[in-house]
Amino acid sequence: MSQSVDRALSILPLLAEGPADLGRVAGHLDVHKSTALRLLRTLRDHGLVYRQDDQCYRLGARLFALAQGAMEQLDVREIAHPHLVALNDRIGHTVHLAVHEEGEVIYIDKIESRYPVRMYSRIGRPVAITVAAVAKLLLADLPEAERTALAEKLDYPMYTPRSTPDAVTFLKELATVREQGWAADLGGHQETINCIGAPIRGADGRVIAAMSVSAPAAVLPQRELLGLLPLLRAAAEAVGLDCAGGTHPQKEERHTP
Repeated sequence: MSQSVDRALSILPLLAEGPADLGRVAGHLDVHKSTALRLLRTLRDHGLVYRQDDQCYRLGARLFALAQGAMEQLDVREIAHPHLVALNDRIGHTVHLAVHEEGEVIYIDKIESRYPVRMYSRIGRPVAITVAAVAKLLLADLPEAERTALAEKLDYPMYTPRSTPDAVTFLKELATVREQGWAADLGGHQETINCIGAPIRGADGRVIAAMSVSAPAAVLPQRELLGLLPLLRAAAEAVGLDCAGGTHPQKEERHTP
């Protein structure tokens, strides 16, 4: 029975690559066509595969419904929280979790710094979208046309001399973030506060949230903050792995600093 279940489940990744006929499925499983047909019929009866008019099989609509249901039940904050706590325990500085919702980037979790001098932020409050590291990560993952349209609609307040001044500059920053796979706000919102961020990717490789580490320059110099990038990126990847149910999110190759 377990072997049959294993074989049946092995069909799904094959069909995720595209429709396949009975012979290809049998060859993939290294079984007789009659065995492959029995497994395909069982999957079809449950709506997990669909037989086309050309007798090839593809993934069924119920599989997508199940995946959508699983995604709707996913609580990235609940999954990420232990990782935020662990990172904060290790480095001692403020750790944030943010998501992109209805045109705003919002902090949905925060673990405070253990140092007396710290940054001010609140869970549920929108971030400064044109300068915050988490915002750059979330917006950089948008399709190019959507990214451009959004950048052109935003205001660009000059919080500090290091703030992003206009849409052209912002789009260049997003392109850099998209390429390197991490982001920074080095005095762009508050001159005395620096921040680095890393993306959290879902099973499909898209950025579903972002984590960041923030610290006053007086407590942690910029160079030392950037030195925490490997720890931050590892934590964000671990959250993505948990969100994907133990499967490494698919993603493009990114350059490591």
